[in-house]
Amino acid sequence: MILKILLVILVIAIVYFMFIKKKPIRTTKGTKHNEQENKKLDSNDMVACTTCGIYAELDDTIISNNKYYCSTECVGKA
Repeated sequence: MILKILLVILVIAIVYFMFIKKKPIRTTKGTKHNEQENKKLDSNDMVACTTCGIYAELDDTIISNNKYYCSTECVGKA
């Protein structure tokens, strides 16, 4: 009887540690390398147009003089 109870507890513990318990996230705070990785933009990030302030996806923007513009009209205004 005790062997059955221990077996059930063992199975519950295995299921808990394998599926339910979340692993801690490792972070390195204060390093310049980590800060530069956070500043990298993905293709679906939204950036503001320098001229009109409208947000557009990075793939749809025009980059001129290291500034983001939503259209050629805004590039012409700047």
